Amino acid sequence: MIGLRLLLLASALALVGCNAPQRLSEIGRGPQLSAIENPTARPDWRPVSLPMPAPQEPVRTANSLWRPGARAFFKDQRAAQVGDIVTVLVSIRDEAQLENSSTRSRNNGESMGLPALLGLESSLTRILPNTVNPAELVRANSTGSSTGSGKIDRSETVTLRVAAVVTQVLPNGNLVLSGRQEVRVNNELRELAIQGVIRPQDIASDNTVRHDRMAEARIAYGGRGMISDVQQPRYGQQLLDIILPF
Repeated sequence: MIGLRLLLLASALALVGCNAPQRLSEIGRGPQLSAIENPTARPDWRPVSLPMPAPQEPVRTANSLWRPGARAFFKDQRAAQVGDIVTVLVSIRDEAQLENSSTRSRNNGESMGLPALLGLESSLTRILPNTVNPAELVRANSTGSSTGSGKIDRSETVTLRVAAVVTQVLPNGNLVLSGRQEVRVNNELRELAIQGVIRPQDIASDNTVRHDRMAEARIAYGGRGMISDVQQPRYGQQLLDIILPF
């Protein structure tokens, strides 16, 4: 009876851990879109803290309507404060080819004896078995070898455009961005999340910024649905791959 209860408890924990209740609720409907929410209200949101330069007084030009750093005479249309929206252009072309091989071998041998010890070597048989040879008390040998090889050939191309919201303005004027995008097509939900820090000077006149101008960039592109579930190993197999030493 106790074993059955433990089995039911383990099954319940496994269902909760693998997000099974949500997946069961989506049978026949497909993955549901998330509600639009304030990025700073999420439990995992944390304010960004980076090294900052010493504060400086802004330079004021007498008898001039032109603002330093502005790209328009009347108003700068680029994002500049919390709540503004800026479009991030993601264009990743990543290629990597790595190949490694290694071979290792090792032989060890140790021996120890007492062929002469002030004439007391003949008394060792009183303590040790009669077959003990004082000249060869200890002898040990070990041999080890290892051969390994690995190869990585990876090519990735990601081209996206996503609108992000300014969630924080750092003391030096840099902007912290956070953006999420969800698209559902044929019961397959694609998710895109992006976070990072940009300089206002890197924002183009059309209010866009390239992802390679973003510091501490965090870009995640994935999805969930029937196709994504089939493409990954089951949770039990992933658990065994982590804990099994062989």
